[in-house]
Amino acid sequence: MRIEEITLQAGALPVSGLYARPAHPATAPRAVVVAVHGLGMQARYFHAPAHRDLSLLTLAARLGHPVLALDRPGYGRLAARLPEGQPLAAQSQTLHRALAAFAGEHPTGAGFFLVAHSYGGKLALHAAADDTESTLIGLDINGLGEQYAPAARHFPATLGGGAAGLNWGPLGLYPPGTFRAARDLMAATPHREEHDPGPPWPLRYRQLAPRVRVPVRLTFAEHEQWWHTDDASLTAMAARLTASPRVRVDRQDAAGHNISLGWAARPYHLRALAFLEECLRR
Repeated sequence: MRIEEITLQAGALPVSGLYARPAHPATAPRAVVVAVHGLGMQARYFHAPAHRDLSLLTLAARLGHPVLALDRPGYGRLAARLPEGQPLAAQSQTLHRALAAFAGEHPTGAGFFLVAHSYGGKLALHAAADDTESTLIGLDINGLGEQYAPAARHFPATLGGGAAGLNWGPLGLYPPGTFRAARDLMAATPHREEHDPGPPWPLRYRQLAPRVRVPVRLTFAEHEQWWHTDDASLTAMAARLTASPRVRVDRQDAAGHNISLGWAARPYHLRALAFLEECLRR
């Protein structure tokens, strides 16, 4: 397995990220896993120093899947190229351009399977709704609901003002060194992302959901604090994905909002890759 830095040219905008190659790619990949990070994080969220044996890049590559973890506009190694970032609709265009650039140089098998966290899930849904070329084969999203929980309504688009306390849950859910390492993963939220001119998320989700035409799995941590996660809320959220051929709602025990940084990372990532297998069987 090799993990290296990668730069993709998304039109005029270069996009940075990490690329994990399987150790012995004897044949072309059946699909490419694309990891999309959340608000105030970076692509390295999916391969953090304290969690590399649990990381999505490690597990997927060991199972033979190449993984592309991308920095969203305004984040990561090339953040200075667009320090104010982009609103969600523009990010969807950038993501599709970056994936097209990757596909121009690498085999992609059946297409791209998006694994997305929190705000990255918003981008994944937007990208799926915009997927006119059918390049995506499925979405696996965690940490994203439809309706904000009362505690999150004062800061639904920022990690400031104490909102970071919603991200973790009990400290015992995380390996030693997690919080020290997390400092290196965090980044300021770009202005255009934080002040997106589009509709608020609940309305935008209702607009996007009927346009998603690929299978979707939604996972909610046991200690999720950002969203309403009662059965009625999640049933209503899933029901809006009317064009999706398969919708699954799962719960992850012993996890907080940042599932991929906790001990639950391994079972969550393995279940995400199992869902990829289901999408490939289609």
